[in-house]
Amino acid sequence: MIDIRRADTIYAQDAGWLNSRHHFSFSSYYDESNRFFGPLCVFNHDIIEGGRGFGAHPHREMEIVSVVLRGELQHEDSTGHKAVTTFGGIQRMSAGTGIIHSEVNPGAEPVELMQIWFAPAETRLAPSYETSHYDVEQLPGKWLPVVTPEGGAGTAAIHQNVTIYLTKIEPGTELGFDSKDGRLQYLYVIEGSAALKSPEGGTEDKLEQGDTVRMTGETGFRLSVSAAEQQAFVLLIDLPAYTPPGLEGGEKQ
Repeated sequence: MIDIRRADTIYAQDAGWLNSRHHFSFSSYYDESNRFFGPLCVFNHDIIEGGRGFGAHPHREMEIVSVVLRGELQHEDSTGHKAVTTFGGIQRMSAGTGIIHSEVNPGAEPVELMQIWFAPAETRLAPSYETSHYDVEQLPGKWLPVVTPEGGAGTAAIHQNVTIYLTKIEPGTELGFDSKDGRLQYLYVIEGSAALKSPEGGTEDKLEQGDTVRMTGETGFRLSVSAAEQQAFVLLIDLPAYTPPGLEGGEKQ
């Protein structure tokens, strides 16, 4: 099943200093039917004005990934970590049994990021934090893993069986993805537009900037950008097709 959700249907919040899109129930937005997709339960696309941010606040039993698109994001937490992340950087925080952290924009220009939460595969983990950096020059023409269960060079490690990929699809090219049995895919068009097709061809759906796709039971897909269009910047999450124990009672703000 392919479930396309257009950009103009995604919940938007404008607090002046914060402009945010909530793909799942979060904060003042609640929809019982839109609480999770597998272990994925928060996907926010945020733009934070300079000198503003989220002050110290607690989390528990969540794997929290921040993907910075522009500007600077400063993290500080109760385990003693402090770091500033820019484009090409990933933050991964395992809240585990409990952690207090802040995320602020230390610069004068806005910071734009995607914040993505997953229920962990295992609860009662010790809180932890890391930053990783991928090579932005490697984005065009392939699915570049930036978060994986194992971690490694250029990727952050996460306590869940998910992989986050980024890619840039050049005009006049196509990129495919093959899915394994029992997996879900969550696709998000960060910039540009692309045509979505099944591996066998058939129906073609045009995806625009801000559109998302939830795929269940698919064997894979293809994305193409026509020669007349601009480059497309796309995020893909490949994740297990189950909701881990504890998600229903897990903490979501």
